[in-house]
Amino acid sequence: MSDSVALQHVSPYAFEAMQKVDVVCLAALSDPELRLLLPCLVRMALCAPADQSHSWAQDKKLILRLLSGVEAVNSIVALLSVDFHALEQDARKEQLLRHKTGGGNGESVLVSQLQHGLTLEFEHSDPLRRLRLALSELLAIMNKVADSNGEFFLKSSELFESPVYLEEVADVLCILQAELPSLLPIVEVAEALLHVRNGDWFLCLLVANVPDSFNEVCRGLIKNGERQDEESVGGRRRTEALRQLCQMNPSQALNVRAMVVEACHLPGLGVALTLDYKLDTADDAVSPLVSFVSGLLLGTNSKVRTWFGLFIRNGQQRKRESSSVLWQMRRQLLLELVGILPRSRSTHVPNDSEGDVSAGTICSGLREEHVVKASALLRLYCALMGIAGLRPTDEEAEQLLQLMTSRPPATPAGVRFVSLSFCKLLAFPTLVSTPEQEQLMVMWLSWMIKEEEYFESAAGVSASFGEMLLLVAMYFHSNQLSAIIELVCSTLGMKIVIKPSSLSKMKTIFTQEIFTEQVVTAHAVRVAVTNNLSANITGFLPIHCIYQLLKSRAFTKYKVSIKDWIFRQLCETSVPLHTQLLPLIDVYINSILTPASKANPEATNQPITEQEILSVFQGLTGGDSSQVRCHYSITTQLLVLYYVLSYEESLLANTKALALMQKKPKSYSSTLMDQIPIKYLIRQAQGLQQELGGLHSALLRLLATNYPHLCMVEDWICEEEITGTLPLLRRMLLTSSTRKYSQKQLQEAFCTLPSSGPRLMQMLEYLTLLSASDLIPYAEALTSSMSLLLSNGVSRRVLQTVNKLWMVLNTVMPRRLWVMTVNALQPSTKLFRQQKYTQNDLMVDPLIVLRCDQRVYRCPPLMDITLHVLNGYLLASKAYLNAHLKETADFDRQSQTISSLGLAGQPDTPEVTREELKNALLAAQDSAAVQILLEICMPTSEEQQQGRSAESLLKGIRHATDEEPERGLLSDLREVQCLICSLLHQMFIADPNIAKLVHFQGYPQALLPLTVAGIPSIHICLDFIPELLAQPQLEKQIFAIQLLSHLCTQYALPKSLSVARLAISVMGTLLTVLTQAKRYSFFMPTLPCLGAFCQAFPPLYDDVIALLVQVGQVCASDVATQARDVDPIIARLQYLKERPVEAVAVMSSTPSLPDELHCTDPAVQLCYRIEATFMDIISSSLRGE
Repeated sequence: MSDSVALQHVSPYAFEAMQKVDVVCLAALSDPELRLLLPCLVRMALCAPADQSHSWAQDKKLILRLLSGVEAVNSIVALLSVDFHALEQDARKEQLLRHKTGGGNGESVLVSQLQHGLTLEFEHSDPLRRLRLALSELLAIMNKVADSNGEFFLKSSELFESPVYLEEVADVLCILQAELPSLLPIVEVAEALLHVRNGDWFLCLLVANVPDSFNEVCRGLIKNGERQDEESVGGRRRTEALRQLCQMNPSQALNVRAMVVEACHLPGLGVALTLDYKLDTADDAVSPLVSFVSGLLLGTNSKVRTWFGLFIRNGQQRKRESSSVLWQMRRQLLLELVGILPRSRSTHVPNDSEGDVSAGTICSGLREEHVVKASALLRLYCALMGIAGLRPTDEEAEQLLQLMTSRPPATPAGVRFVSLSFCKLLAFPTLVSTPEQEQLMVMWLSWMIKEEEYFESAAGVSASFGEMLLLVAMYFHSNQLSAIIELVCSTLGMKIVIKPSSLSKMKTIFTQEIFTEQVVTAHAVRVAVTNNLSANITGFLPIHCIYQLLKSRAFTKYKVSIKDWIFRQLCETSVPLHTQLLPLIDVYINSILTPASKANPEATNQPITEQEILSVFQGLTGGDSSQVRCHYSITTQLLVLYYVLSYEESLLANTKALALMQKKPKSYSSTLMDQIPIKYLIRQAQGLQQELGGLHSALLRLLATNYPHLCMVEDWICEEEITGTLPLLRRMLLTSSTRKYSQKQLQEAFCTLPSSGPRLMQMLEYLTLLSASDLIPYAEALTSSMSLLLSNGVSRRVLQTVNKLWMVLNTVMPRRLWVMTVNALQPSTKLFRQQKYTQNDLMVDPLIVLRCDQRVYRCPPLMDITLHVLNGYLLASKAYLNAHLKETADFDRQSQTISSLGLAGQPDTPEVTREELKNALLAAQDSAAVQILLEICMPTSEEQQQGRSAESLLKGIRHATDEEPERGLLSDLREVQCLICSLLHQMFIADPNIAKLVHFQGYPQALLPLTVAGIPSIHICLDFIPELLAQPQLEKQIFAIQLLSHLCTQYALPKSLSVARLAISVMGTLLTVLTQAKRYSFFMPTLPCLGAFCQAFPPLYDDVIALLVQVGQVCASDVATQARDVDPIIARLQYLKERPVEAVAVMSSTPSLPDELHCTDPAVQLCYRIEATFMDIISSSLRGE
């Protein structure tokens, strides 16, 4: 389209004047410029305006005056005078004719046979014929474009090529499009003009005369354009035409560029527009070209990235051409790069005729105002080379290396520039090709090592390039090339393909010349920790380097102590938690416990000392120390807690391996663990779950594994109630004017009970408004005074409030609270001897909890606390014994292995025995606790006497009023029984073997109604009652039948029916094998159970009656041997069996004989028991009817 270069073009000034209809500016145009705009101005002057304002009338006069002196106006007026309606009709007929003839050049409706050439015909024709000639030619081109299927062609048209008539043809074209817009859509006309010579010139004139169509035309041309415009002639012509349009209207150039990116068409146009229109930017600002290309390659749109990358790849396959947009872009980028190089490195600007630019070797600093621009250029070249596949020329490679090895000022931007330069060297090591360049790179890396500390302090940033150097060196030493590639891509902010083999030269330089492994280790430990380390600090930090060195065991290999550095870094942390902290702690623990090699088991790191750990938690343990302000953050405390718990768990897990290596690292003492407020810290972490990342869940896992007594479900439920909305609203009532009470005042109020009850209640109500952490200082006063609450006259409200406060304290300091509570509730004789139990004592023997003051057993609020403590210590005892077994088992096994002199099977015997002993001890412990609790449920002799009095009184009231009593059902005993049954229910669910063991041991038959009704999980006894019935001890069989009778009444299930059938069968079998004495001992307590079987399962009636008759016959035979007359009894039994209803009526009216009531013969008593059982079964069945 170079033919139109010498033609007069519409200037941006003229286009803007037309767009705004600025008559004054139009009047200032020269005659050649005004000539191009005449079609629009003449139509504007002649057509009736929609704007009838006075200002437009004045402007129209100026336009008429402006046109009055132009000769060409007359010809345009003549063109506007024709009948355009008839012209359109003929044009549509011609289109139809062309469609029928297949687009051939046959007869034309618009133009008859031409006598001469098209140009001569146009010259000698009147205005109408000129319009017809131009319209016919334009329609022919448009039809051919429509039929070309996207293939470009260049139409040779004499009318559009003659330089003499170009202006007249342009006038005709503009008039036609303006008057026939439906026939000649401007976008289609613009598309057709691309296929003729001077088409871009005609297109600009057409748009200039219809300025509102600029965006529509540009969008249409872009939409119909090629994806890669540099690949074809049509694409280049389209690009040039759009560039001409944007030169005419430069304010819309960036909008057109945005259309290009949106459509992913004509990438060369986007670059060309960026090159054409340079904004007035400051010297230190990033150029529009760098910003635009970086946005395409580094943006989030993968489609755009692929499209532009293909443009780069295709463009460099062609020979270097000055007209190529790609090479223009590369030339401009190189000029910008050279422009910011230090002067001592680049003495002149290269030109096309020069080859490689020689650069000076004098080290010079990069100017501060150029650092950001240099960083942007480096990232752009990385994207061009790594994403778009750009192959740099020798000149570009040399200048890039000079820029990368320049030395920026010590600013945050300078640190970023050095990091980018270093990563670019790793990503594209081919930039270093000569020994001189390699020496330059080594000098620059040495400078980085030397200046890293200064840069970090002067720039005021925590993430400097020194950590990245260390990290890369460690990766090279451990041959983790994939980690280096990931590091490079992360720093550059782009995903590029780097072959691991390309890093071999850099690996040699790093490991042999710059960073040996010993240098890396010695340097890393001297690096300062990151202050206030959190996830907000990005980049590569000292913690990354230390982590890699710990992972590769470099510190232990070269005997460098890293413990102090890690502890200092843990103390310098804040939220949100940095993601590298937990992996650092894990690998540090592994380096403490696991030697680097079996040959040197002592090559391990040192653990953090107990004194250092205690210093972190100082001020959190309550009591007097709570007044000390803790200067460590909650993040530090949680991380140290995670370290301690994880260390202990790993120590137990690696006990076997450590024993084989004759190495036993020291475990942290129980005294230390007792002083760490674990539950308080876990509760704090619960409110910071978002900021702590995975630390909260990791702590919960460690807690559930090693401290199950701190993870009881009821504790979590209670904690939700304490931290809910209602307690929060209550605490809002605690204003600053509320009176505060001291621990001493609280103790004095307890000591003067019950007279100080109201005052004590006021203090306790105040304490209920405090948060759990604020309540910690009062824990000692509350627990030490619990024994005083056992005195008579203490109100129930005081007891319940103390229980509530204890539960609140239990959420933050459970272990310490439990010890204080157990010691406070000891009997007065033990308190007098000042016998204080420790945490370890209670874990070894949890039953100490139940050796409390007997009055606690009948004080439900305090009994609730005691049961809570008991449950906790039972769980703690299991964890303690498991840990103890792991700590000592492998060492004992090793000693056994050595002493067994290699005998097969000997090493495993002690281990199995110890495990069995541990399980037996736990089972005995749990069953003893259950038996003691069941014994507590038994009423004392005084309570039994009171119960009988109350029962007789209730019967009197019932007979007097014929109403059910409303009081007397709830007592302290009943409440304690309910609490104990609830705990037993939880224990049976947690371990069904406890239920089996307890019931095999047995307990008083009087407790069976209570246990069956009060423990919902007791139905699991149905699983092992058949086994219990098979026991040889008669007592266990009796207990099994009695238990089964209550279970059948409570749980009338098919399984209960089958077990009841089995029990009846067992009773029948025992009848035939037991001696007379044992028969009496067995059947006297079990016969009443048959009534319960029949009541729960009526189908068993026949089997039970048959068994009763059989037992009666055996007993009668025993009596007969003693010459006693028992015929009346036998007769009554037969009568009962045959006529149960009549027999009950007769026998109920006939009183028993005196000798029957006072007989001492066991056989006779058993006969009477059989008869009584018969009567109970029949009576219950009749009542059921």
